Amino acid sequence: MERRQELSEAIAQPEVIQDFPRYQRCLKELSSLEPVAQHYEKLLSVEKHIGEARELLSDPDLSAEADQELRILSAERDMLLDELKLMLVPPDPLDNRNVIMEIRAGVGGEEAALFAGDLLRMYLKYADRNGLNASILSLSDTDLGGVNEALLMISGPEAFARMKFESGVHCVKRVPVTESGGRIHTSTVTVAVFPEAEEVEIAIDPSDLRIDVYHASGHGGQGVNTTDSAVRITHLPSGLVVTCQDERSQLENKAKALRVLRSRLLDKARQAREDAHAADRKSQIGWGERSDRIRTYYFNHDYVVDHRLGLTVNRTANVMNGELTPFIDALRLAEKTEKLTT
Repeated sequence: MERRQELSEAIAQPEVIQDFPRYQRCLKELSSLEPVAQHYEKLLSVEKHIGEARELLSDPDLSAEADQELRILSAERDMLLDELKLMLVPPDPLDNRNVIMEIRAGVGGEEAALFAGDLLRMYLKYADRNGLNASILSLSDTDLGGVNEALLMISGPEAFARMKFESGVHCVKRVPVTESGGRIHTSTVTVAVFPEAEEVEIAIDPSDLRIDVYHASGHGGQGVNTTDSAVRITHLPSGLVVTCQDERSQLENKAKALRVLRSRLLDKARQAREDAHAADRKSQIGWGERSDRIRTYYFNHDYVVDHRLGLTVNRTANVMNGELTPFIDALRLAEKTEKLTT
């Protein structure tokens, strides 16, 4: 509250107004403090009413009504306190980063590839519904319309905060279109999500790179195969390989591939730190280990289960249409709750 007052006074000062970068920083910080400040003011108001209600308990004519109001106000105060604690949990410094997302078909052959295509469309729809920008950097598809591997860039407010818990193995139980006997099959798709790295965070020695160019294939529209525009970059020390083909310009594809490579290298370092931390204390949610099954989509029963929280959401079609908010909100709340105990 003191910092909010300081900032409110600062943005009214002529020297701050004239220093536009400083003025913008003050406004941004003030805006970030406002929800907490408003919550705290509401708490103070409730506590004031609690004090008034307690004074009325001594009045025989008003004590019953005051006692009922006191119970309601006390419950509201406890709720506000719990919410304030969660709001004061320090955010992940990576939460506002853009996201690189990999989707790979796993066990299940063509059905796994078809489900990978379904997940790709699900994430594109979620991004569109929630004010995020999503673009396909690379796509390897199948003859039946499935996806062997896709690489996405998702950008916008809190992109990583919203998408980071999608990392892991997604299972589907349904009758594949390729199944003539009507039997339910189980297939898997692996999703990897990592924050986009900034250039200054990861220095890459050009001598550590092998860069190959070739004709783009798959999506891309008319003329996609007329030039060697697709780029494949191999980082020799780590063995990481990045392919980008969504742009017609070889230079643009190379620049995007390097962005993805930096992000993968940053994620590899971050994952090592998380693994070391998890060895000391197992998190309830963690970062969604890519070897862990995190969610199962039961098409035959029309519901989806997130195994980390035991959360079930009905209407599989709605989920596949991008309605992921129930999962994402619950996981973000669980993450904050877990941080309160660490």
